[in-house]
Amino acid sequence: MPHQSLDFTGVENAEQVNRITTALMMVDGVESAEVGRHGAEVEGRVSREALIRAVEALKLPIQVK
Repeated sequence: MPHQSLDFTGVENAEQVNRITTALMMVDGVESAEVGRHGAEVEGRVSREALIRAVEALKLPIQVK
């Protein structure tokens, strides 16, 4: 199964982690997403760009790398 890693800065609380997890799981092709305050590990056939767009669409005060 393909694997993608994302790094975050600015995630401050569990609510933000939950919102990011939900957004990533809604992306077509994502099989699983483990999200923490400093990043995410995502499994599935999905592009890195699609994952970044999903997180940025939340309009949270965080940066995705």
